[in-house]
Order: sequence, then C-alpha cells, then structure tokens
Amino acid sequence: MQFVLVPPSNMHRHFGSLLSGAVGADVTFEVAGDMFAAHRCVLAARSSVFMAELFGPMKEKAMNCIEIKDMEASVFEAMLHFIYTDTMPDIDQEDAFVITHHLLVAADRYDLERLKLICEDKLCMCIDTSTVVTTLALAERHGCQGLKKACFELLKSPSHLKTVMATEGFDLLLASCPSLIKELLAKVAPCP
Repeated sequence: MQFVLVPPSNMHRHFGSLLSGAVGADVTFEVAGDMFAAHRCVLAARSSVFMAELFGPMKEKAMNCIEIKDMEASVFEAMLHFIYTDTMPDIDQEDAFVITHHLLVAADRYDLERLKLICEDKLCMCIDTSTVVTTLALAERHGCQGLKKACFELLKSPSHLKTVMATEGFDLLLASCPSLIKELLAKVAPCP
C-alpha cells in the first residue's frame, strides 16, 4: 500500500526557467551576433570545459561577455537548453539533421558526453545515401563508434555503396581519410 505519491523530478523545469528568465545571470555569450545570458556555476557544473574557462586560469574567467566563434547561434542556444534541462530542445524538422550534426560537434567541444550520445543516436536514425559520407566523416572526427557502425551497416548494401561511391563526397573522404575507407572495405568485403 502506498500512502504518499512522490511526483517525478521537475528540477529541469526550474533550471530551464532560470535560463529563460536570466535571473542572476553572471555571464553573457555573444554567438554570431546573438547574446545569451547564463550562469557560470551551472555551466561549470555541467561541462569541464566551461569549468576551466570560467573558473580556471583562462582569460574568460574575468570576462563578463565571451564571444563564441565557429558556432551558429541556434546550436549554442540548443546546447544551453541541454545544459540547463538535460533534454534536447524541439528542433525544426527541416533543420534537425544539420543542427544535430553541429550540436554533436559542440557537445564534443564542451565535453557534454550525454548530449553527444543523444545526438549520435538521433543521427543513427536518419542516415541515408545522401548523408552517410558527411556522417561517417563526423563520426570519425569525433570518436562516435556507434554512429560509425550505423554508417558501415548502411554501406554493406551493394546498391547503397555503389550510389555513395559515385559521389564527390566519397572522393573527398577517400582523399582525407584513407584509413577510414580501408576500415569500410574490411567491413563490407571481409577477406576469407
């Protein structure tokens, strides 16, 4: 018999409100012209990279406004949402594949392993012959073994492999990652 019903945690909602309301924010990020207010302690608690940047000997420690280069504002916003709520934000379906690619890169850059794995899982579900080359290169660059396996699985099909090999992207992959192509060949055409 249960006498007390304990509700599920709603801490993620409280932290999400903290982010959206910017109450007590003590750092601002400028990303591609957009400004994002945040809380140093929250960022540092979730990311060892932010910990080092905001509380270590790095120059960002003393800065109130930090410019983030090489990232789109929508990707930074999605990453902040995850940091505060431990959930993926709603992403427009048209942009989902591209934003998830970029979000995986950001997760790797800021040492957000759970976000990286969530992105890797989402990307595994939308691999096709038009995306497999860029996805395979991404998986190799960022150490995403599950994503790499999913790409290899798609390329085990002779018709898929033939289609992909006829692309310019495959030629670029061949030139830039020859060891990855050797690994692919070992997977799709194992020696007896």
